[in-house]
Amino acid sequence: MSVIKRDVIVIGAGAAGLFCAAQAGARGRNVEVLDHAKKIGRKILMSGGGRCNFTNMYAEPDNFLSNNPHFCKSALSRYTQWDFIGLVASYGIAYHEKTLGQLFCDDSAKDIVNLLESECAKADVTITTRCEILSVEKVASGFVVNTSLGMYECKSLVIATGGLSMPKLGASPFGYQIAEKFGLPVLPTRAALVPFTLHEKDKSVLAELSGIAVDVAASCNNTSFKEAMLFTHRGLSGPSMLQVSSYWTPGDEVEINLMPTQSASELIEDARTNNPDAQLATCLGKVFPKRMVQSFIELNGWRNVPVKQLSHAECSEIADTLQEWKIKPNGTEGYRTAEVTLGGVDTDALSSKTMMAKDVDGLYFIGEVVDVTGWLGGFNFQWAWSSGWAAGQVA
Repeated sequence: MSVIKRDVIVIGAGAAGLFCAAQAGARGRNVEVLDHAKKIGRKILMSGGGRCNFTNMYAEPDNFLSNNPHFCKSALSRYTQWDFIGLVASYGIAYHEKTLGQLFCDDSAKDIVNLLESECAKADVTITTRCEILSVEKVASGFVVNTSLGMYECKSLVIATGGLSMPKLGASPFGYQIAEKFGLPVLPTRAALVPFTLHEKDKSVLAELSGIAVDVAASCNNTSFKEAMLFTHRGLSGPSMLQVSSYWTPGDEVEINLMPTQSASELIEDARTNNPDAQLATCLGKVFPKRMVQSFIELNGWRNVPVKQLSHAECSEIADTLQEWKIKPNGTEGYRTAEVTLGGVDTDALSSKTMMAKDVDGLYFIGEVVDVTGWLGGFNFQWAWSSGWAAGQVA
């Protein structure tokens, strides 16, 4: 059987893999990308509601979680969000800022996939899909990659296979298995940027609120996010919940300020002074949807009476709950709906400058497979571009 020889093999045709391949190819390297899926960039196409939140204007190291929070600094400073925004602009792709620096394509996420495909084509990168990786071995000249389409030999091998989130799109533990095979530690993984599920007693009341969204400030383990929260049939979702899910561990409480821009005490006191005969539900209905008010009265056992009849202790308890609602999730929706995976290949085993394994010459790990996880809002794509760029300069 003939062996196909390449300078660089990139396993994984997602954001990080394609971008890295284009960078390496632009340096004159003979590069091939291998992926088991039928199509390239499937997660890109699904992201941002099909419009791809391709980066964030405010991306900086503080927006990322890692066992080593300093690891991402080198790559993020050498290939920044402004570099990628410049590339997007050079292709004439129209985009807009949604909120908080999040940049989306005006038209379709396909624009970003087309950009990556064009960059690869310009650099003479070969992209091969429907290719199953059977084994990877280290040899004197580099690596031998045995696939369902034949045998490859390469000097540099880049693993860009992502994490475990969204298994329907082909997510697998392959990247972690390769790391372990070559002696790199892999930190425990779990679903991140994922909706919460609730215990039955909370769910039985709150499930009726499915579809209602409110702006909140949500906190967990000393980290807070002020964004929308969405009630679902199974629990709590929306940007604020997805964000804090990355900081939550089983058994933790999440604290939610349901009135982040005004004082609940003042709302109630104002009603007691100016509209004392109004029912509690009427008072709260000025701020929250009617269904939500009814559910919270039921959930907390509040008396829905004219506000003048409520004691100071009752008013205080209602105000405290609205500004410090504590709820203990039952769990999360898991990898099925998670946007990313926390944990992964231990950054201590990698060079922060090149993304190469310190003890395995020519082996690189980039993107989500590495223990670097961004916030919601385009940060994980920026990590894909930055880590892919870093490896592409040397692979």
